[in-house]
Amino acid sequence: MLAAILRDFNHIALEDIPIPEPGPGEALVRIRSCGFCATDYKAIRGIRRNVKFPLIPGHEPAGVVAKVGPNVTHFAVGDEVIIQPSGYCGLCANCRLGLTHYCENSYTTGGDGPEDVRPGSFAEYTVTGINTLYHKPETISFDAACQCEPISGAWKGIVHCSEMSVGDDVVVIGTGSIGMYCLLVAKAAGAGRLIAVDVSDYALETARKLGATHTINPKTSDARAEIAKILPDGPDLVIEAAGPIEAVKLMVSLLRRGTRWNVFGITTNETFELDGGLMHFLEARMDASFGTNPLAMQKALRLMERGLVNPEPVISHRFPLTHFESALEAMASPERNKVILNP
Repeated sequence: MLAAILRDFNHIALEDIPIPEPGPGEALVRIRSCGFCATDYKAIRGIRRNVKFPLIPGHEPAGVVAKVGPNVTHFAVGDEVIIQPSGYCGLCANCRLGLTHYCENSYTTGGDGPEDVRPGSFAEYTVTGINTLYHKPETISFDAACQCEPISGAWKGIVHCSEMSVGDDVVVIGTGSIGMYCLLVAKAAGAGRLIAVDVSDYALETARKLGATHTINPKTSDARAEIAKILPDGPDLVIEAAGPIEAVKLMVSLLRRGTRWNVFGITTNETFELDGGLMHFLEARMDASFGTNPLAMQKALRLMERGLVNPEPVISHRFPLTHFESALEAMASPERNKVILNP
């Protein structure tokens, strides 16, 4: 099969490798679509350093079951499926509490977090445990379905962790693809005023089309002052979905009494300061969200199947796997949203 293999930072190339065999309780999936996440890009470019080589990146896939291993039920050859990249044992204490993303025996296919990182889906085939598979609804395209995992992450962060309520005024800092999913979920959850903040006018134009009531570019205006004009009493919820530490600092500057804020986008180890006394008296609440779990995946599937969240407009570029270098170039461009690979 053809796969994009990362041998070292900035050294990724297409190679022909053997098609893997599924073991007991596993399935081999022929990948039809895989989202190109900023986390993948950071690993390739060496911005994210917790990488073991060689690595086949790609952790947002959808495809068709091509083969199943022994003792597999619920899935059969030909089933159209979505893969949750975070695998779990289902038996440890955390799994039995429903916290499968804290699994003591976790693995990931192409992502990051656990020590056990398995080949991902920038490839024609991927092997994974069947408890990470979800049946793809017929009404959802493969390109939309592969976005289920990041949409589930947005739902988990905004609704499950930060407990967004109908009518909340929400600020989303960073409207790359994950910020777009946060915006879509917040809109579906009944956000009142929904402010998108980004340094890319291209991204902000897409955010307006997807339902942002206001957009702000920190390069051309004072973001904090502009948000204060729109929300004199401050936001109810701030989602940091950008990544740079400056976005986190902007989020902290927006705090008022009772503000909830979610450190969602930053994945590198950087520091910022908090005034402990101020945090105490404001009763501001910090949350964070990493990865996904079966509850979030099911919620994301429902949002898409019911037509409440449509990720198709987030896609800006599509490439066959054979044009991987073009996809990599698109990821570096400020004029892109979601990049999809179609192996």
